[in-house]
Amino acid sequence: MNDPIAFFITIATYGTWLPGDERGWIEYQHGWQLPDPVRKLEAKAKMSEDACVLTRAQRDAAEEQVMETCSVRNWLLHEVNCRTNHIHVVVTAQHTHPKKVRADLKAWCTRKLRQLPMESRQNWLADRGSIRWIFNEEQLLRVIAYVRDGQDRKHLDR
Repeated sequence: MNDPIAFFITIATYGTWLPGDERGWIEYQHGWQLPDPVRKLEAKAKMSEDACVLTRAQRDAAEEQVMETCSVRNWLLHEVNCRTNHIHVVVTAQHTHPKKVRADLKAWCTRKLRQLPMESRQNWLADRGSIRWIFNEEQLLRVIAYVRDGQDRKHLDR
């Protein structure tokens, strides 16, 4: 199999997409799961603070940190889009395992967010996140377009 040319990483903010979610959800090492209201209530009860919804300033800080981390690591950042409840990153990181890329991005974004004035939150981002491998230029261009423009078009496509 060919090596991927990029990774499409999505990281939800803390508590905004819980196990059992009505939109469906991903169970670690078990894949896509159907909604489960009881499981969602159990997950919500275990939360140590409210769900994290990012402000514009927090979103800007997270995007700046993704850009800086990619630059320092010599990763090619194709696109980043931080939303109120998740971050999308499209990145080429040759010779780096995608889980390390995701972990580094999460760690540095969390550090940056904790440094903002008046921030006392401990939990900013979900434990894991989605990693999709991109194998060709057509896929890469589609994912970049989705990250750049697709989020704001969802309501228009119905």
